[in-house]
Amino acid sequence: MDNEISDRILEIFYRLLHGEVLRNRTIADKYGVSSRTVSRDIGRIGNFLAENRDLMQNADIIYSHKSKAYILRSDEFLKNSELLALTKIVIGTRCLSKEELLSIIGKLKKFTTPEERQRLDEIMRREIYHYHPVRSDCESVIENLWRLIQCIEIGRSISIRYIKMDRSEVVRKLIPLSVMFSEYYFYLIAYDEGSEQQTEKYFRIDRIRSITEHRDNIRKDKNYKFDEGELREKNQFMFPGKTVSITFEFSGPSLQAVLDRLPTAKVTDKTGNSFIITADVNYGRGIIMYLLSQGSWVKVLSPEKLRDDIKEEIKKMTESYD
Repeated sequence: MDNEISDRILEIFYRLLHGEVLRNRTIADKYGVSSRTVSRDIGRIGNFLAENRDLMQNADIIYSHKSKAYILRSDEFLKNSELLALTKIVIGTRCLSKEELLSIIGKLKKFTTPEERQRLDEIMRREIYHYHPVRSDCESVIENLWRLIQCIEIGRSISIRYIKMDRSEVVRKLIPLSVMFSEYYFYLIAYDEGSEQQTEKYFRIDRIRSITEHRDNIRKDKNYKFDEGELREKNQFMFPGKTVSITFEFSGPSLQAVLDRLPTAKVTDKTGNSFIITADVNYGRGIIMYLLSQGSWVKVLSPEKLRDDIKEEIKKMTESYD
């Protein structure tokens, strides 16, 4: 098989893999060959798919007599429902720029059949039109995220230029530990390099202006062990703090929403229409804000410090309306 034939077959295969509907006459005209030659090329691709079903996820080439064209179908193509669910999730995070969002959705759509793409475009058009990403201080959240993950994987320390909440800029040298997502933002969890107290610090990735990688490798350093699973379980609010056990009374309409929000939460008792809930959480501003967001549905029972912090916050809120 000469190079011209190989290139033609590879291009046909590539275009089919990306969901194009290929008409025999269009391919024949492009390459200056007969329709019979194109049919033979398609046959060779079909034989390859048949002989490598496991490798190609049961892909097969179908000829549509209605459109007089070839279409590649596969068990591994995303269904409309699956793609729509993924798209809704990505849109709901609001963490990506509109350009990044459209790029990702466009790539996902290539794994559906051509017929499904048109229907999906109609369903998603209005929601994408009204998409408003959160404000970002970096050029690309995706690029920052990828660089940080690579640094974590190879155990490399970094320096970042970071925009704080008060909009001032600082430079921090860090030991990156993990990245997590919570409520519109990706976060970098890291230690301050050289600090005697290894306390996790949290940095919004969209506020990282630049990342400088250092050559030192800290992967094998036992002092930098970190349990990401435990952090995810006990900290849902991206505020640092020590792990404490809290107990509160909940009288709201959706107990399940509270249990979902706090993975370690357990119902220990029920009094009338109220539930007594205990949970292990990272004590910080985040848990205080969450409990206050439940209004009169929540009454903190312990620890005493949390009760006092809640009461002090309520007092300040009340004074601001006087």
